[in-house]
Amino acid sequence: MKCMMEDLPEPLLGEVVKRITRASDRKSLSLVSKQLYTLEAEHRDAIRVGCGLGPATQALKSLFSRFPNLCKVEINYSGWTSSHGEQLNKQGLCVLSSHCPLLSDLNLSFCSNIDDSGLAYLSCCMKLRSFRLISAPAISWRGLSLVVVGCKLLSVLHLVDCMAISIEEWLVYLGTYGSLEELVVKDCKEISQYDLLKFGPGWAKLQKFEFEINGYYWATAPRDPSYVAGYPYSYDICCENLKDLRLAHIVTDKEIGLRSLLGKCKALETLCLEYVFGLDENEMIALFQSCSNLKIILLRLMPLRFYSEHKREYRTALTDDSLKALALSCPMLQVVEFTFTYCFPDYPTQIGFTQNGIVTLIQSCQIRALLLNGANIFYDYGMKGLSTSKSLETLELVDCNSITDAGMDFIIQAPCLSNLTLRKCARVTDKGMAMLARSGKLESLTVIGCWQISQMGVLGAAKSVQYSAKVESHDSLKGMKTQLSDIDVF
Repeated sequence: MKCMMEDLPEPLLGEVVKRITRASDRKSLSLVSKQLYTLEAEHRDAIRVGCGLGPATQALKSLFSRFPNLCKVEINYSGWTSSHGEQLNKQGLCVLSSHCPLLSDLNLSFCSNIDDSGLAYLSCCMKLRSFRLISAPAISWRGLSLVVVGCKLLSVLHLVDCMAISIEEWLVYLGTYGSLEELVVKDCKEISQYDLLKFGPGWAKLQKFEFEINGYYWATAPRDPSYVAGYPYSYDICCENLKDLRLAHIVTDKEIGLRSLLGKCKALETLCLEYVFGLDENEMIALFQSCSNLKIILLRLMPLRFYSEHKREYRTALTDDSLKALALSCPMLQVVEFTFTYCFPDYPTQIGFTQNGIVTLIQSCQIRALLLNGANIFYDYGMKGLSTSKSLETLELVDCNSITDAGMDFIIQAPCLSNLTLRKCARVTDKGMAMLARSGKLESLTVIGCWQISQMGVLGAAKSVQYSAKVESHDSLKGMKTQLSDIDVF
């Protein structure tokens, strides 16, 4: 094999090396001969390093010298302790910028030793298009400004848990002179939703935007300095190219802030709204009516107080009127998640949707994947309605305690269903699993925290089964953060 490989022309051999994508396979290949060692290094365009790399600066210099054509570099110190040795510092970033002339994608995660002076070296990376900065406590707006101004081709920017970065002028510069297409800001306490409105003309170029804050966001929400009570409230924002929008854990009431984006989007394909306080149903209906390309929608809702001239209600913000608008105006819809938090079974009107409204939506569109979480208004009869869907392939039921074994008997009749997940569904038992097993049609089944379902009970219910008896925490259930280490796979 070695002789046959080495007899190939070098360009053809290079193509063979490119097609080997697994890192372990490429490492094995490089050990075959000196020629393949050199060739593999020349064609390596991506690398990921972490805690085991030390001392960092010397090790990086050695790595980057061996792999001169790197385009994508990820440095991740998640789980780092002092026993792992020296972390990446500004000298390491100097090595990175000088040894990787083709660098276009850089991800720096949990790098606590880098500061603004280190980011100054990155401003020399003229081909940098994507920059992800995660948990970098020493980086401020000054260091980020150097990257933004120096890297003219920057089109993707992620800032996550960067507590010292505020807006200042870097976002205004990006909006005016940059070409940013993707902006993600999560848990950056010095950046509020109102600061992001300073992006100005940059919104017109943006295709993906995410903003998320955590903690007690409803109690510590910042105020909009431009809001004046009694005066019209609007922002001059154009975001008609925005295809992917996610807003999580923000308050938008009188000071509507980023909620103003919802009235401007025409090209949305993915919409995720997670516990956004202040949603207006009329705005949402208008949004659905103008987004005929919408393919994915995720709504996580909790009940709030609503007042009108005739009545006072305590329910989630959206009703079946929104579902009807989705069904009529979004024919390309394929993936749906509805999560309800703090909605109690004894008070079904706390959920604005009805069972019939959800079933009608699924029957009206070509929905391939549906997730219902905390849907206490969804019963076995609703499962019967879902079973008539000719496109439903994946169903996940979380904290749906109105569904019983009878629901399993109904849903297994769905012609295309192949993947089923049950999490904390207290009324489904081993009897329901036996029904699934008899049908023999499921490709995969996941059962987590369903106390009436045993590990023996799920055997044979699908070709691939994942099982855990552990009950997830409320935050995990509603945030969809399953601990895979607690799941047995067989």
